Formats: sequence, C-alpha cells, structure tokens
Amino acid sequence: MEAPILQLERVVAGYGPTTVLNELTFNMMPQERLAMVGRNGVGKTTTLRAIMGLVPLRSGRVSFQGRDVSSLAPHERADLGLGYVPQTRDIFPSLTVEENLLAGLKRRPRKALDEAYALFPRLAERRRNGGAQLSGGEQQMLSVARALLGQPSLLLLDEPLEGLAPLIRLELLSAFRNLSRETGIAVVIVEQQVDEALAYAQRAVVLDHGTVVHQADAAALLADEETLERWVGMAVH
Repeated sequence: MEAPILQLERVVAGYGPTTVLNELTFNMMPQERLAMVGRNGVGKTTTLRAIMGLVPLRSGRVSFQGRDVSSLAPHERADLGLGYVPQTRDIFPSLTVEENLLAGLKRRPRKALDEAYALFPRLAERRRNGGAQLSGGEQQMLSVARALLGQPSLLLLDEPLEGLAPLIRLELLSAFRNLSRETGIAVVIVEQQVDEALAYAQRAVVLDHGTVVHQADAAALLADEETLERWVGMAVH
C-alpha cells in the first residue's frame, strides 16, 4: 500500500501564548489534490506554516515522504521537496520577472525557466518587467512559478485566488490542473473561494479551532450544503 506523502500527527502550534492548532491530525497521498477549508481564523494558514517549518511545534509531528521533519528548518524542508506560496506572495518587487524566477532555480540550469513560461505564458511576455509593475494576478503567477522551479513534490498554496478577478482565477486554476495532470505534484490549497477550491481538489478537510472536524471527497462536500453552512459559514450554490 502506498505511503502518505504528508502526515500531521497531533500537532499543537501557535503564536506566543495563543494555541492555534489543537491536536491537528491528517494525511495526504502522493499526487493528491487536497482542499483545506473553514471559517476565517480556524488555523488554515498556520497549518501550512507549520508544515513548512515557519511556526514551531509545541507537540506532535510533521512527516514528509516518510521522514520526521518536525525539527528541520524551512530551507531544509524545501530541499526535500516542499514548496510554499504564501498569501503575501513574497516576490522581489525591485527585480524583473526573470530575475525573480532565477532566484527559484536553486541548482538547476537557466533553461529550466522555460517550464515557468510554458505554464504561465503571460510571464514570458513580461519577463523584463519589474515585479512591482505586475498586476496582482501576475504576481501570483510569478510566486507559483518560482516555487515550482524548485521541483517540489508537494506544493502548499495559501489563498492563491485572493483579490483576483474571476478570469484570472480561472486562468490560475487551469494552470494548477495542468500542473497536477502533467507533473503529478501533490497540492494543498487553502482558499476562501470554496467552490473553486473544491472543484479543483480531489479531497477536502474542514478545520475548526485548529483541528479537523470533517473530511470528505471534494465533490461530495461541494454538494453538501448543510456541512458547508455549518463549518464554513456559507453555501456555495
């Protein structure tokens, strides 16, 4: 039986005296697309940050590809194949698109940039533009493309559609689907656009007060208005 690519076991984490994640436990399989949904403030972003090593664990364990990574630094986890696109995007505004992408290459040859331009042709058109000159959607594409150049086996996406026009959201989701189909990369997506996230994902976990309160096939959850209303605070239909 295939082993999970990611396991969180009874993870407790937070900021200062505040506990955000409370005995959080779930796993995901290689190549799986997982949507993490819930109301604002229930711990979704903190979960991604804990997986990436940006929030220290108080107890519990994070395992990636069968290895306990709980004590590893973020750059060490990235070297093992974890990719992270934060809500803040974190591009370098004073660098060009191409210079931003070069920062994500690690030890790969420059020609690997073609992968980013194939996924997001809009970036190829703007390769000499500064990061600050890009629209919000283009900055998001750049942030995702830069993370992918590191060839992660698991990509963590935090609110990738936030603040974007509907057409740009569709363009990004189409790129994510192509990426999943062509590379087999596993993806965790945290997203307030719940209907779009569930339509993209295969499986969903619902968080409340830093713990998993519901797990389901993503399509089944999308059709389950009662559960969505209870735990997410909205029906998507």
